[in-house]
Amino acid sequence: MTLIPEIKPNQSVELLKELHILTRDGKLNQDSRRKLKQVYHLFHFIEPLLDEVFAGKPDLTLADHGAGKSYLGFIIYDLFLKAREAGHIYGIETREELVSKSQQLAAKLGFARMSFLNLSVEESIHSTQLPEQIDVVTALHACNTATDDAIKFALHKQAKFIVLVPCCQAEVAAVLNKNKNQSFGKTPLSEIWRHPIHTREFGSHLTNVLRCLQLEAHGYQVTVTELVGWEHSMKNELIVASRKGTPRKNAQERLEQILRELNLEELRERFIY
Repeated sequence: MTLIPEIKPNQSVELLKELHILTRDGKLNQDSRRKLKQVYHLFHFIEPLLDEVFAGKPDLTLADHGAGKSYLGFIIYDLFLKAREAGHIYGIETREELVSKSQQLAAKLGFARMSFLNLSVEESIHSTQLPEQIDVVTALHACNTATDDAIKFALHKQAKFIVLVPCCQAEVAAVLNKNKNQSFGKTPLSEIWRHPIHTREFGSHLTNVLRCLQLEAHGYQVTVTELVGWEHSMKNELIVASRKGTPRKNAQERLEQILRELNLEELRERFIY
């Protein structure tokens, strides 16, 4: 097969075909070229974190929560772990049929240090199929509260790094909308979400603000950036958290104040524990 410039050396062409990044005859079309660019761009952010873990110890564990078809896990294994003798990736997904397909693909490709588990968040936290500590937790486009579930898992597992690309945050917006009339009499800030489109947009933005404060309250240093290169997606926010062990002094206080001020105290258990 003619070498395609976009394909990295030693990258599995068979994997790229299975993920529909390459066509069955091994070619790239415009859409698949965009997908490949997305893959490389996200990997660009994750690779230094993996290097840092390996710099401190001879092994690495990564859990991809809400893994779906385990797209991200397979790419990380192929580009980073395949050439190493250590490191294990766990794909955690509640849809049994997707877990089964991922298991079959890993066996077909010989990716022996990948495990796929049909578990809920609570089950994954306490399951003996996973180690007590996980180095890196990822959640790529985990919809609505699934991102929060990944955060809960990561905090329980004392993850060194957490990488999140949130998606479809509806819960906070729903509570803002439900309490809208009450909020009008409580704070002039309610004008920020008076109109439905603003409720949706502000709710989505606020969700990630609360998540960042939650992570900082648990001793993480948080970086928020645009996932540049994902031109055709509005879900373009990347949150990277690095565990430092020292909570930001006023993070939890600020978090609690926001919940009170914006009439969101019923969400306290989701963001404060």
